[in-house]
Amino acid sequence: MKAPPGTRADYRVLSPHDTRWKDMDPYGHLNNVAYYELFDTVVNAWLVNEGLIDIHDGDQIGVMAESGCRFFSEVRFPAPVTAGIRIAHIGTSSVRWEVGLFAGDSASAAAEGFFVHVYVDADTRRPKPLNDTLREGLARLL
Repeated sequence: MKAPPGTRADYRVLSPHDTRWKDMDPYGHLNNVAYYELFDTVVNAWLVNEGLIDIHDGDQIGVMAESGCRFFSEVRFPAPVTAGIRIAHIGTSSVRWEVGLFAGDSASAAAEGFFVHVYVDADTRRPKPLNDTLREGLARLL
């Protein structure tokens, strides 16, 4: 049995977004790839805004190792979307992010996704343990 969608209260940080014309597929709802773009955008924007990664000159970056999404209801254009983020697990060099997308003022997620970042050395691209600043910042979302 499929677990029910999460609620806004299940997420640690919420951020507003808008759907874009280019996000729609021929059936009139948000294309699957747009969900993943939103997941990636909200997580990386939070990391940058919190000063936890430097996307231009940092020595450590997160690369995608795994992802998935469960869809519960349609999201359409034009419509506001709220993205919620939380962290399910912090490992030595990896983090499992969870993201909920809420259409309009809905209390239940239209979609819930996850992805795993493995943090690597920016030059060698080999896994690197999370630095203390990053680990402490991420822990706020557990």
